[in-house]
Amino acid sequence: MTVTLTPSLDIRRAADRFWTRLGWLDSRHSFSFSRHYDPQNTHHGLLLVSNDDKVRAGTGFETHPHEDMEIVTWVLAGSLVHQDSTGHSGVIYPGLAQRMSAGTGILHSEKNDSWRLDHTAPHTEPVHFIQMWVVPDEAGVTPGYEQHELSDERLRAGLVPVASGMDRHRDDTAIRIRNRHAALLAARLAPGQTAQCPAAPFVHLFVARGAVELEGSGRLDRGDAVRMTATGGQQITGIDDAEVLIWEMHAALQLD
Repeated sequence: MTVTLTPSLDIRRAADRFWTRLGWLDSRHSFSFSRHYDPQNTHHGLLLVSNDDKVRAGTGFETHPHEDMEIVTWVLAGSLVHQDSTGHSGVIYPGLAQRMSAGTGILHSEKNDSWRLDHTAPHTEPVHFIQMWVVPDEAGVTPGYEQHELSDERLRAGLVPVASGMDRHRDDTAIRIRNRHAALLAARLAPGQTAQCPAAPFVHLFVARGAVELEGSGRLDRGDAVRMTATGGQQITGIDDAEVLIWEMHAALQLD
């Protein structure tokens, strides 16, 4: 059955997001997450989670499980140490995209304690990262892991694929996600620099740093997001030094 989508553009301001604040964690959630639940705000398109996390030095998420989820992590500042039950480990930093396919089940931890790996003096800086979850095409697959570094020069040249399951966005910059209907794009925009938002059934634009102007909608500041349905193609212009993350999605999550 073909579903006709009504074009819409829904701006969500940073201050209106759910907020989890603990001694070691400051986390803002774009959708229902953990103890925060709103039946009217569970996802957009295929994007189920978009968390804006700051983790204090020496702390982090202890080992915990996931299954049947494509998890993409994008660090904005600092470094995040990843370790998982499939034997993968490493340090994620700005410009290094990470994808973890949870599949049949995986355990992992994420901590801000990179000095433990190289036996240097502890640092005091928090790590700031965006973690995004999309559902896979198929449940019960073998867990997987991938990472890829994107240069600052490439990110400042316009929108570039960061993670993709779509053939049209699968190039040497993109880590692969197991959903053929979704792709994550990113750009770092200088003041006055422009990029064009993709046109798709579902688009999620998130301002990770700085401020931009979205054609027809005005100023968007850090932490603001726009959920687009059956629209797109708008011009995005940097107001000050900015970084944007855009999900282009050609299907939607089907909830029972």
